[in-house]
Amino acid sequence: MSVLLSTSIALFSGLMMTRLFKVLHLKFPDVTAFLIAGVLIGPYCLGLLGIEGFGFTSMEEVERVSILSNVALGFIAFDIGNEFRLAQLKQTGKTATVIGIIQAVMATLLVDAALIGLHFVLGPEVLPLPVAIVLGAIASATAPAATLMVVRQYKAKGPLTDLLLPIVALDDAVGLVVFAISFGIAEAIEGGALSIVSVLVNPLLEIVCSLILGSFMGALLTVVEKLFFSNSNRVSLTISFVIMTIALASVEIPLGGELKISFSALLVCMMLGTMFCNLCQYSTDIMTRSSKWTSPLYAVFFVLSGAELDLTVFRYPVILLIGVVYILTRCLGKYTGAWLSSTMMHCNDTVRKYLGVTLFPQAGVALGMVLTAQKLGPEQGGTIRNIILFSVLVYELAGPLMTKMALQQAGEISLKSSDEKNRARFPKKEAVSK
Repeated sequence: MSVLLSTSIALFSGLMMTRLFKVLHLKFPDVTAFLIAGVLIGPYCLGLLGIEGFGFTSMEEVERVSILSNVALGFIAFDIGNEFRLAQLKQTGKTATVIGIIQAVMATLLVDAALIGLHFVLGPEVLPLPVAIVLGAIASATAPAATLMVVRQYKAKGPLTDLLLPIVALDDAVGLVVFAISFGIAEAIEGGALSIVSVLVNPLLEIVCSLILGSFMGALLTVVEKLFFSNSNRVSLTISFVIMTIALASVEIPLGGELKISFSALLVCMMLGTMFCNLCQYSTDIMTRSSKWTSPLYAVFFVLSGAELDLTVFRYPVILLIGVVYILTRCLGKYTGAWLSSTMMHCNDTVRKYLGVTLFPQAGVALGMVLTAQKLGPEQGGTIRNIILFSVLVYELAGPLMTKMALQQAGEISLKSSDEKNRARFPKKEAVSK
C-alpha cells in the first residue's frame, strides 16, 4: 500500500469513527475514537483480511508511515513549549517542577516494589529481576500527546490545566534520568558492570544537549521570522523549523567509549517552542495558526498509534497478570505522588484531587524506552515489550477519557462538546425559520 493511500485511510477512518461516536452518543474524546479506528484498520483486525486499501495488512505497512508519527510528536512537543512562557512560569514553575519530579519517582518506586514482590512469587524464570526494575522506570513516563489533544479539544482552562501541561513536559526529562539509572542497574544485575557513564553521564548529557539545541533553533527561528511580513509565510517557516529540528534531534555523535551525544526529540522541540514563544512577538498568532494545520496530522498520529498496538499479547495469561499489576500500581503511584506533592506545594483541593488522574495516559515515550530495553536480550526485552504494549493499549483507550472526566469534574472544560457549540452557533435553517 502506498504511503499516500495509507495516510488517507488513516485520516478518513479516524474522522468517521468520531462521527460514529457522536451517533451512538458516546462521550469519548476524539483521541479515543482515533485509537479505536487504528486498532480496527490495523494488521490484527481488518488487516487480517489482506484486502489492499481496506486496512494495514502488516506492521511493515504501518511502519512506512511512521515518519508522520515522528513529525506529529515534534509538533506536540512544540505546542507544549507554549506553556513555558515566563509570565506563566513565575506562577506555576516551581510547583510544576516539584510535582513533576515527585509523581514520576513515586510511580517508579511503587511499580518496582510491586513487581519485585511478584518476581519472588512467580519466580525468576517468569519475571526476572532486571525486567521488574526496567518496568518500574518506564512507569515514570506520561503521554503528552493524548493529554494535549484532550485539553485542545475541550479548550480546558484553569489552575489544573495550567499545572498539567508543564508537568507532562517535565515528565520526559525526569523519565529519561530515572530510566537510565534503572536500566544501568538492570544491566549490572544481568552480568555487566555498573557504568557511571551509561547510568548518569549520557542521560544528563542528552538532556543538556537537547535543551541547548532547542534553544539555538528557537532563537534562530525568532531572528529569521523578522525577514517575513506575511503571517502565512511565518507559519510555513515555523513548520519548516519544527521539521528541521526533529531531523537534527535524530543525530547521534559518538565521543569515544560509552560516551556519546544524543538528543531527545521531545525535549528539543519543547525547548524550540519555549524559546520561540518567549522571544517572538508574533508567537501567539503563529501558534494559533499552526495548530489548525497540525490537527489532521495529530489525527493520523493517533490512528497509527492504534494500528501499532499488538493484540497478540492477550494470548499470554502471565503477561496479562503482570500487566494488570503494572497498570494498577503505576496509577496508584501517579495519583499518590501528585496528591502528596500538590499538598506539599499548597495547591487547592481541586488540583490535589484530580491532577493524578490526568497523568495516567502513557504511550510514545514509554515505547521509546522499550526499544532501549531490548538490549537486555531477546527474551527479557520481549517480556518488557509485551507488558508495555498491553498497558499502552489500556492506557491509550481509557486514559484520555479519564483525563476528560477529571478536567470536567474540576470545572475546567464545558459539558458541551465542540460539535454542540458549533450547532448552537450555526443552527439549521429549519430551526431558524421556525
